Amino acid sequence: MKKDIENRADIELLVDTFYDKVQVNPVIGPIFTDIARVDWDHHLPRMYQFWAGLLLGEPGFSGNPMRKHIELSKMVSLTETEFAEWLRLFGETADELFAGEKVEEAKSRAANIARLMLNKIQQSHW
Repeated sequence: MKKDIENRADIELLVDTFYDKVQVNPVIGPIFTDIARVDWDHHLPRMYQFWAGLLLGEPGFSGNPMRKHIELSKMVSLTETEFAEWLRLFGETADELFAGEKVEEAKSRAANIARLMLNKIQQSHW
């Protein structure tokens, strides 16, 4: 039986597994690797902190992910298709690894983040 997300190690497993899938995904992988040219050694620890803050209440994340995504949307089209694929991969990964209240919270928060980012990106292009 799968366990719930309980600690920082669980967050790191979720984030690492998810972004391994993202990097090879034909829909969103090129956005991360070819356009944003993500520095994974820098990005992954920030994502650990982001998700640990949301799910475990750990302090320490700072930054403006919305601004970064709006800037990226000026270089490449970020539409419902890309956000739906991101969300599908996140949910798939979370469900493969964990089960419980925290994983459901993670998926719910991811859906809210995707919806908000897409909305803000669309507003920025009007």
